[in-house]
Amino acid sequence: MGALSVLILLPAAAGLVLWALTPWLSSRAVKVAGLAASALALLLSVWLAAGFIPGAGFQFAERVEWIPSLGVSYAVAADGISMAMVLLTALLTPLSLLTAWGGHTAREKSLTVMMLLLETAMLGVFCARDLFLFYVFWEASLVPMYFIIGIWGGPRRVYATLKFFVFTMAGSVLMLVAIVSLALLAASRTGALTFDAAALALVVDGGASVGGASGAAGVPLEVQTWLFWAFFVAFAVKVPLVPVHTWLPDAHVEAPTAGSVILAGVLLKLGGYGIVRFCLGLFPQAVAAHSTVLMVLGLVAIVYGAGMVMVQEDMKRLVAYSSVSHMGYVVAGVASLTAAGVSGGVVQMVSHGFAAGALFAIVGVLYDRAHTRDLKAFGGVARVMPHFAWVFLVIMLCSAGLPGTGGFVGEFLVMLGLAKRSLWLAAVSALGVILGAVYMFTLFRRVMHGPPGAVAGHLEPLTWREGFVLACFVAGCLLLGVLPGPFLAAIAPDVSALLAPLGGG
Repeated sequence: MGALSVLILLPAAAGLVLWALTPWLSSRAVKVAGLAASALALLLSVWLAAGFIPGAGFQFAERVEWIPSLGVSYAVAADGISMAMVLLTALLTPLSLLTAWGGHTAREKSLTVMMLLLETAMLGVFCARDLFLFYVFWEASLVPMYFIIGIWGGPRRVYATLKFFVFTMAGSVLMLVAIVSLALLAASRTGALTFDAAALALVVDGGASVGGASGAAGVPLEVQTWLFWAFFVAFAVKVPLVPVHTWLPDAHVEAPTAGSVILAGVLLKLGGYGIVRFCLGLFPQAVAAHSTVLMVLGLVAIVYGAGMVMVQEDMKRLVAYSSVSHMGYVVAGVASLTAAGVSGGVVQMVSHGFAAGALFAIVGVLYDRAHTRDLKAFGGVARVMPHFAWVFLVIMLCSAGLPGTGGFVGEFLVMLGLAKRSLWLAAVSALGVILGAVYMFTLFRRVMHGPPGAVAGHLEPLTWREGFVLACFVAGCLLLGVLPGPFLAAIAPDVSALLAPLGGG
């Protein structure tokens, strides 16, 4: 078993062992062991990243025949885009576990197990090179999150979990039909049934990217279009895009803090990654044919999400709608079919992972003390929690896209990519930046300044655990903003390879 497989399977293996030993272990022992397993996965991911060679394509590849009669293999590998998502997942999982450290009930043992199972599923999605394996990991990610919200969530957790499950499952079924259809279509042309992503991309492309006419020897554009939309709908639900976004605010409001951090920080990125890797990777001609529609969908999400933020009084729902807005930049950037836009979309996924994860952790800190998320109850928090106020300020500025933060790098590159297509599209995306600054500064002012709110007397200073978690988020936001060069250099060759069938970007 290679290092990449060890990384993918380690969290689930640790979670299953802890689940088997739960009757004999204390809550603290389970949480320490779970945190240690996720920290080990983080160290392994950093070690893999240190050995990664930008521009060398997919690396750390492993392939084992799984179901030979159906052409299904356990095939995993990572390129620059995958490694970025792997590092984000490996970092945010232990931070999420730390946000759930406070309680001592027996059920929190199971929460640790579910978080570890979820980490394996997410890592598998980012590394799978066989579409059947990808679908297995994709569906596996639903189950732990279903229980995380359904067991440890708020009063309306059953409604939120059912809505989350139904929306995501509906999209997933469409994708499964498209995966099977694509495999059968490839088998009819090659005589061999396979779910290998690279082999299927060659069948769809038909050699067009190496000199043939666009799609001439490959799958007809009409067929590509149907397959593309089936994939895209599944990914759009996860992103989420308007109008299939309505599950997200309910899921976030009801989820525990740890669930919200990992949901916003990583789980939404499964959709963005799917669009980059499989919509653009398998069906570049179909994406090009519908790029304007996709850019408009992304821009609608940007403006609609920002507008909805401004009328929210529940802080969790407010941050959830901000995620709808910020993830719209990912879709718009990828749909621009420019190197700047696609790179910006990938940067935006990572930046949003840090910023949104931090915002939900911040809301969790306030809720643990005040037991309310109502904005009207807060005010003057900076006077009693000054260190917390500084952390909040940095995260707010990153979310608002201040130069020097990761949020600026992603949004700037997306706007640059859109400007190459149309200045009007870039102007609409700039409106999202303006609205984002307005609602973030308004949130900061209402919570941190002004007359003390009703809960001011219940606010205690940050604990070392909370401070460490928030410091890690701040470091991620600033590092990506100040030193984006190495990150962009790592993903640039793989972005170019995705755009090569379309003549570059």
